[in-house]
Order: sequence, then structure tokens, then C-alpha cells
Amino acid sequence: MHLFLTTFALLSFSIPGVYSLLGVTNLGAPGISCTHDYVIVGGGTSGLAIAARLAGNPLVTVAVIEAAGFYEIENGAGSIIPGLAAAQNTGTSPNDTNALIDWNFVTTPQTGAANRKIRYARGKTLGGSSGRHLMVYHRGTKGSYQKWPDAVGDSGYTWDNLLTYFKRSCFLTAPDTSKRNANGTVSYDPSSFDNSLAGPLQVSWPNWASPLSSWVVKGFTAIGINAASDVNSGSLNGSSWVSTTINPSDETRDSSQTSFLDAAMATTSIKIYQQTMAKKILFKNRVAYGVLVTTFGITYTISARKEVILLAGVFQSPQLLMVSGIGPQATMKSLGITVIKGLPGVGQNMWDHVMFGSVYPVGVVTATRLVTDTSAALEALAEFALQEGPLTAPGFGALAWEKLPADSRSTLSSQTLTALSTFPADWPEVECLALDGILGPWGSASDKNVSDGNSYGSVAAALVAPLSQGNVTITSADTSVAPVINPNFLTHPADAEVAVAAFKRARQVWQNINITVGPEYLPGPSVQTDAEILQFIRTSLVQVWHASSTCAMGQANDTMAVVDSTAKVFGVSNLRVVDASIFPILSPGHPQSNCYMIAEKIADDIKSGR
Repeated sequence: MHLFLTTFALLSFSIPGVYSLLGVTNLGAPGISCTHDYVIVGGGTSGLAIAARLAGNPLVTVAVIEAAGFYEIENGAGSIIPGLAAAQNTGTSPNDTNALIDWNFVTTPQTGAANRKIRYARGKTLGGSSGRHLMVYHRGTKGSYQKWPDAVGDSGYTWDNLLTYFKRSCFLTAPDTSKRNANGTVSYDPSSFDNSLAGPLQVSWPNWASPLSSWVVKGFTAIGINAASDVNSGSLNGSSWVSTTINPSDETRDSSQTSFLDAAMATTSIKIYQQTMAKKILFKNRVAYGVLVTTFGITYTISARKEVILLAGVFQSPQLLMVSGIGPQATMKSLGITVIKGLPGVGQNMWDHVMFGSVYPVGVVTATRLVTDTSAALEALAEFALQEGPLTAPGFGALAWEKLPADSRSTLSSQTLTALSTFPADWPEVECLALDGILGPWGSASDKNVSDGNSYGSVAAALVAPLSQGNVTITSADTSVAPVINPNFLTHPADAEVAVAAFKRARQVWQNINITVGPEYLPGPSVQTDAEILQFIRTSLVQVWHASSTCAMGQANDTMAVVDSTAKVFGVSNLRVVDASIFPILSPGHPQSNCYMIAEKIADDIKSGR
């Protein structure tokens, strides 16, 4: 495995774009106080998108503060090549760390997850988690987005009005049927995109369709989950070969850095302050005027003529607000922080998805073979050089969403059914997916080697209409001390009931496909009762890295709202928050598209003077 990764590390420097980064000329001068029109705090998914859009105006100057550097240089193939993304440091063990491109956060002990402390991977790199995640790109449902304007009192957030911003951010490339194997025919609606807008972000399908996923799609159909016509048009229920943010020109990860930032560095005066940590937002009379930062131990100020825009992510945006004096007053006063504005919602309302599943040995080759079989790894290397094979895909391909069917709902309590009824009719409760590996509560995929010669696969289920909510707080006024992260996974009784029903649906998929070559590997055939299933779920669930809503958008009369519908922080001036922390709801599925959408929308608001 080490030889495999070393070989790919060398390969990564043959990929266009990596060498060009070594001559970057848009870097800010560290240690020298300076002033720009807009100061962007956090060069993540949304951060680089909004920075690039604002920098497109030659009459303004934009600075981006980022605590890390370029993932292509610092992590090489492990970030660039889609097939390695799932195998590298994405596990739940607190020991599964990556000092190069991850914050290595660990949650508090989770009572709903057998009291485990769970490592929470978050991208520490230009591109943020878009340089770290599994590249899934799709959009939520029309009904889920209607919850947004309902919460914030702004019709600009309806599906029809948001679609413009989804389209503006990306460029769609059709599947390459000359390279993609025939067992993964894609259904999609090209009108969901508008390539005439020349969006920077590449959206495509990998040149590989997992054989396991092909079988699992048959299983989805057998249990009543039929194919969806498209997952980018405002509906999700059904199964789909999901689109991804993979650049079809070379089958590598496309992130906010390789798309938005690279283009901006080539055409604008944008300045990047890499390896620079934001320490606090500076105020005078409740007006934000800059950010105190450190670079390699040197402290200085980056000032803003117009606005400070905070995009430090779901965990660190609330942290930065609190250390700067905005948040729950009791928390700040206990740490000696001067209160600028008491906002009790800062750090609250955290939503996230959890995942668990059933694992079998299977009669088709999966990614587990690449970990245990050197010849298979070398073959994959040769294929990737031709932009083909399993390493062009992120370890899965087919996803499915559903409202639980009648027979599953009949097992739920009336209280759970009432709780679920608060979600719109088109909002699925469960996502199922085929994973080319062993899903479980350990470190990365490579840490769970099975040397019996079999390939293994998982049918996973995720809760995408969760009722459990968590929070983020601080124990220090220093941002170098990690925030305290408590997702409260699986603490709402309804989530526990739905989880058991969802797990049974995953097992039903296996029962309807003739692909297994042995008994269930996890949890094993002895786990049958609801209590046994729930206990297995609690001891094995993993997070899906979809945290949101810790600085939620809302109306002025909502005491838990942190920002208004233009992302301005209540009670102060010249400060906005524009990342997933401001989502008032976590729409079903994977939120990457929402992060780009909100950056596009708020950039428009800023440019139009809102």
C-alpha cells in the first residue's frame, strides 16, 4: 500500500496544474499589515467562490486569509486522484489524522453513538473541504428549498430563484461513453445546467462505473426504488449514477481552488494569505474593520475598507464570532471576551447526517482489492494514466433516496411519524448507496484490511431528514484551541427508529441481488432484533461530513438567527458569514452544490449593494 501511494505521489506531479502552482504570484506578503476592500476569512468551498466573484471587479481589491496552503503540493495524489479520496484519513478513529490538509477535529463523546469520540474530517487547505470530500454533486429538492424562504422571509431563496446561482457556478460535461464501462448508464437532464454561463466548477461523471453499484441499482429496483430521471432538477427520490466534481480533462478532483481560485489568480489581483490563521475580527463601534492574523508566529492586521466576510466553516465561523465578541453572552463572559453583540444562536442548531450499513463479501472486484492486492493496484495505476479505471471514481457511483415505504412506516411510532410529517413531501428520509469497501467505525479504508482474498462491499444507509441537532462552542479565546463539537448524533428518538428501518432496507437490497459469496460480514447474521440492530448502528455509525446551520440565517425577530437573508450578521456592520453555517436547513443529500450557490447569491447581493 505504501508503494502504491508513493507511485501515485510521483504521478500527481505529471498532472497539469500542479507544477504551475509552484510559480504562484498572487500571494500576499506575510507579516505586513495591509488594507483591501474585501477581506475573506477562510479559503474554503464558498470562500474561494465568493472571493473570485468579487475580485472580478478590477476596481476592488480582495484578500483571502487561509490557514493552510495548496493541497496539490501538500498532499499530492491523496487529494488529486478521486479513487484515493475515500481511502485516506476519512475514518472515525481519533487516531486517523492527516496533519497536511485536515483540521483533525474530534467530537465530544456521543451518547447516541455508544459514547464514542468521533474524528470529524474537515479540509485545512485552499479549497477547504472541496479539496477533501468525495466530490458528490447534486441539488436538493424544491420542497426543501422552500423551507429556506419560509425561514428567512425572502423569496429570493425559492428553488426557481436559486437555480440561476446553481447554474452559474458550474459547467457540465456529459459521460464519456467511450471510456466509461457500459454497466453504468447515466440519466440526466442537461437543461439543469447552462454551459453558456461558463461556470468555473467542472461537473461530470467518472470514467468508471463500479460493478458493485451496478448490482446494487438492480437491488434498489427490486425493493421499489426506481431510477430517477435527474438529481439536479429539484427532485431526488429514486436511484441515480450521481454527478461529481471531477475534471473530465484529466479525471482529477475539481475544487473551489482548482476552479474559482485558479481562474481568479490568472485574471485578477486577488491576494492569498496562505498559512495564515485568523485570530479575531476587529471592531470599532460595532463596525468590523479588519482581522487580526498570524503567519508563522508573526501577528499583524489585514484591514477591510468595505467588508469582512467570514467563511471559516461550520465549526470555525461560530468560533471566530465568539472569540471576537459575538455569540452567547455567558460563554464569552466566562472566557473574558468583551461582548460586542449577544447572539445566542451562534454555534447552535447544528444539523448533520449519519451513515451505517451492511457489509458482505462479493463476487465482483471492489476497491478493497486495491488495498490488499499489489497487482490490482498497479493495474489501476496503468488505467488511471489513461484516464480510465476505478481510480477515476471516488469509491462509489450509485445513490438512491426515498421516503420510507408503507411496510417500513408501519413499524414507526406515532410520535416519529408526526415528527417526520414536518418535512415536505419531496424530502426523502433515507439515502442508500453502494460503497466499494467496508463501512465501519475504524480509521481509513486502508486500515481495515481483510486478507481472505475476497472483495467486500457495503450497502449504506444515511439519515437525510434528521431530527437530532447539535452545537459548537469554545473553551478558549484563542482560535488555535479547537472548538468543542457536539453533533448529538442519533439522540432524537425518531432518528433511532428511522435508522433501524433504514438499515433493514439496506439488507433488503442485498437479499435481492445474487452477488454475495459468503455470509454477512458486518454486523453478521446473528444481529436480527431491532434492539440488536440499533446497538450495532450506535457502535458503527459514521458521520457524512455534512454539518450545517451553526450561524443560521433567519429574520430579525428570531432570537436564534445569526445573519439576515443577505448574510449580514445581526447587530453589527460590515460583517457577513457566507458558508454552510448560515443554512437555515440542511437539505437532503450532499450539500456541496449549496455551498457554491450561496457564494454566488451573496456575491450578487454585495455587488448590487444589498
